[in-house]
Amino acid sequence: MIPRYSPADMAALFSDEARFGAMLEVELLAAEALAGLGIVPPADAAACRARAPQIDAAFVAAVDEREAVTNHDTAAFVDIVQDRIGAPEGAWIHYGLTSSDVVDTALCWQLTKAADLLLEASGGLVAALARRARELIDVPVVGRTHGMHAEPTTFGAKFSLFALAADRDRVRLARARDAIAVGKLSGAVGTYSNIDPVVEDFVCEALGLTPVPATQVIARDRHAELLYACASVGATIEHLATEIRHMARSEVGEVEEAFRPGQKGSSAMPHKRNPILSERLSGLARVLRGYLGAGLEDIALWHERDISHSSVERIILPDASMLTCYVLRKATELVDGLVINVERARRNLDEGSLGLVYSQSVLLTLIDHGMTRDSAYRIVQRAARQAVENSEAFRPIIEADPEVTLSHEEVDRAFDLDRMLVHRHRFIDALDGLGA
Repeated sequence: MIPRYSPADMAALFSDEARFGAMLEVELLAAEALAGLGIVPPADAAACRARAPQIDAAFVAAVDEREAVTNHDTAAFVDIVQDRIGAPEGAWIHYGLTSSDVVDTALCWQLTKAADLLLEASGGLVAALARRARELIDVPVVGRTHGMHAEPTTFGAKFSLFALAADRDRVRLARARDAIAVGKLSGAVGTYSNIDPVVEDFVCEALGLTPVPATQVIARDRHAELLYACASVGATIEHLATEIRHMARSEVGEVEEAFRPGQKGSSAMPHKRNPILSERLSGLARVLRGYLGAGLEDIALWHERDISHSSVERIILPDASMLTCYVLRKATELVDGLVINVERARRNLDEGSLGLVYSQSVLLTLIDHGMTRDSAYRIVQRAARQAVENSEAFRPIIEADPEVTLSHEEVDRAFDLDRMLVHRHRFIDALDGLGA
């Protein structure tokens, strides 16, 4: 992932140093487990731990140099580790293991840590959305369907629905974390032919992972599940960003992204305050969906393993983790700083809609008065068309229609905003179980 979209704490989990550090810990734990079984002399296992190399840039460079000879990165890693520990103790490193025992278990350990960061960031977004929902539940705004004025809703209702969606993403991330928090040290085809299952149990317990049956590799549907959770986060954030982009348009003007002192909206037009963060998040969601497609294709491997998934995962798993973390944190900033133009929203609702947002209320009131639905519908539809074509207020047209015999009080009730939004707090009640 390019630095622009790489949160430092998440990026650190996927550095070469972190990757080799995780692999080294698996190797050392395996040697200690073998010592517990009496296969490795305990003093040798202790020496491996004591003389284990520092994983730094120089170590990474040494592995790279060795890989130029071995043409196998894990074998190069093992060679350098054994050399740094020294003989004869270093010979116990990688005893009875195959590359994937180390690489897959280390990767799952890294991804579990990454999922923890994602869950923290996801919780932050849910909390921000819930906070704005409670703050704005009584602030009305035009609801729109098909991009057209429909009926009144509130900003709080909108934020509540996004909070609930973001919380479902949080649940998906938690499930994906459980699915990926696994390990295997079971040998070349997963049959423990040269390694006791006790070693797998010991290493996984030490790393906080669950040992699982496997071939040579851990099943890749687990990784795909994490990628799906990341893609779902992106889709929810894109939905939120798209809503903000529409509401920020000049002719709507109901919201604005936060605009910092000194910020410039356009290099050419000083008046501009573009929804650039919302647009950025919409674009990055597309990238996250692309990672999912590649991850799904990684599931089908030949027999007990091939490495067609390996090159893909070196890109998509770190990148998806970093990008998901980035969009979650940026979406939280977007929500926290979003400016709500209450007066403009009310003007759009009252004047901009010409009162047509109450058309269904009028329709139902006429039906209550004994009209057939079709007759009432045609009266209201005709009045609405007149309002649109002549830019007239809808209510006076309805009141002047000779076929409408409603009292003034009945018309008042049909056009009563508070009545239409009387149940708005159900949206807030739905947030109570989120812990946000």
